[in-house]
Amino acid sequence: MSTDCSENSSLFRIRTIAEYQFGRGAGEALFPEGCTFQYSTTGRIRHALYGKDRLATIRAQDGRLTLGIRGAERLHESLPPDRYRVVIAADVLEFVSAGKNAFARHVIRADPGIRGGDEVLVVDEEGQLVATGTAMLSGFEMMEFKYGVAVKVRAGKVN
Repeated sequence: MSTDCSENSSLFRIRTIAEYQFGRGAGEALFPEGCTFQYSTTGRIRHALYGKDRLATIRAQDGRLTLGIRGAERLHESLPPDRYRVVIAADVLEFVSAGKNAFARHVIRADPGIRGGDEVLVVDEEGQLVATGTAMLSGFEMMEFKYGVAVKVRAGKVN
């Protein structure tokens, strides 16, 4: 649905959310000029698109971003190497890249700044993006626990 919101004010708004959620510089890196938006029936931004690719969705319940795989790729390129990243073991890469959840026992490293509910990037040991999803545990808990879901994967990057 479209609305009277100008694309510039929507771009500013969604970049501000990204800056709050992921840190300085994330807004511009994640949402380039030329992004388009889909709006809810109430006129709020729902999805941010670049071409036909969904970069992110704004969750209605808390106003935070959930990343599409293209958005995760853009963020992966711009964030410092360990920020919002969960490194998983090689033996589960195929499953996680296909969209299956990442379990705590397969986590090799995790950003200690991750909190449960944060949007995270799941990477392999070389730092290559594998998937994106929501952290179910904090970074510390991912390293300490040997059971349970660490990341609820939303989208995998099937090569």
